[in-house]
Amino acid sequence: MGEKHPADASTAQQNRSSSYPAAASPGRSRNMRANRRVDTKPEREIRSALHRRGYRFRKDYRLEFDTVRVRPDIVFTAKRVAVFVDGCFWHACPIHSRSPAVNQWYWSPKLQRNVERDRRADRILADAGWKVVRIWEHEAIDAAVDRVMEILENEGNKNA
Repeated sequence: MGEKHPADASTAQQNRSSSYPAAASPGRSRNMRANRRVDTKPEREIRSALHRRGYRFRKDYRLEFDTVRVRPDIVFTAKRVAVFVDGCFWHACPIHSRSPAVNQWYWSPKLQRNVERDRRADRILADAGWKVVRIWEHEAIDAAVDRVMEILENEGNKNA
């Protein structure tokens, strides 16, 4: 009675994959698969600069608030400072953002959800007493690190 027919599973898979657009080319497909969730070049450079200056932190650390999880790129737990390094495309940078030229039906809502999720994470963290620092990938590393350091120094002791 509760058995699933094998065709049901393949139909479900087809329905899931049909909600994603086909890649414009094999090269584009490889490019999109190569995008990383963690350890992007700007993240590594900022972490490295902070570490060279003597700061210690957690990377990609999951914070849980009631039923919501937030995963900042860099976390100073003792000082309650969360740092996000946002990619210009994925997070709709006000300077570099542009409307996708291909598959707008897919990308526009996805990018809008990313921005909404970012704002929700900012609110949740602020309500819990955390300071949030958002850094765009195009920002100069030294300026971004200086901004983080200023907030950390205002929050107290150097090593978290």
